[in-house]
Amino acid sequence: MFSRKTVLVLIVALIAAIYFFYAQNHQLVESSHTIEVEHLPSEHDGITMVHLSDLHSAEFGDRNERLLEMVVAQSPDLIFMTGDLIDSYTSNQGEGVQLMEDLVAIAPTYYVTGNHEWRLDLVDELSETLTNFGVHVLRDETVNVEVDDFAFQLIGIDDPDRSPNADPSEVTASSLEEANVSASQELFTVLLAHRPEMFSTYQEANLDLVLSGHAHGGQIRLPLIGGILAPGQGLFPDYSEGMYEELDTKMIVSRGLGNSLFPLRVFNRPEVIRIDLIPSPAS
Repeated sequence: MFSRKTVLVLIVALIAAIYFFYAQNHQLVESSHTIEVEHLPSEHDGITMVHLSDLHSAEFGDRNERLLEMVVAQSPDLIFMTGDLIDSYTSNQGEGVQLMEDLVAIAPTYYVTGNHEWRLDLVDELSETLTNFGVHVLRDETVNVEVDDFAFQLIGIDDPDRSPNADPSEVTASSLEEANVSASQELFTVLLAHRPEMFSTYQEANLDLVLSGHAHGGQIRLPLIGGILAPGQGLFPDYSEGMYEELDTKMIVSRGLGNSLFPLRVFNRPEVIRIDLIPSPAS
């Protein structure tokens, strides 16, 4: 028989474990990045963008009120959602759609598809619904966006699962070609694309900034090691969270918000990313 003291210790340990795992999966954290842009005039106040990804039908408070409060607190000029708004392994009660409807009321909101939307065969239906709410759904296309007299190119491409039997790199390259991406010395270019493992393909397009998700931060993160496992990258992924830079292309990878087949995050809380574009000293 366990002693009363042992039972008490076990109960306290169980409560602590429950709280820890709940906090890891439900307590939002804000991450921020500042990027200097040569094309921004020196007198410009800068542009604030909020990057969200991989909601997977999760909720943070009633109708995602805690998530929305954190987004509002950033006073964003633009909001980007980089796919997996819904989840193919869980019941979907419209949480993602509701969130996007509420985000539009905060700032212009742009969305690209993730692999789960394609897996559920809901891309066309979802795109129509979001468009009716005022969301800018970008599917292999490029648009010019202007904020406070500063114009830049915004590209959005579909997830490679639009052609599930083809090579993902080839599908990604085809999407970029279809989007008519043309590197411009005069316009800053931002790409919204779900998968970070395609970074080398993005670099070939000479893009300035890529916003991505999909990796879920590696799901479990360990000190000095980082993420443990990510879809499309396997064990110890190269691109799991934060900012990467190669060949003048920067990529910011979101740890995402929700979970999918694996239900737990460890040392990897769901995040809202704030990105500030500011004039470079040379501007």
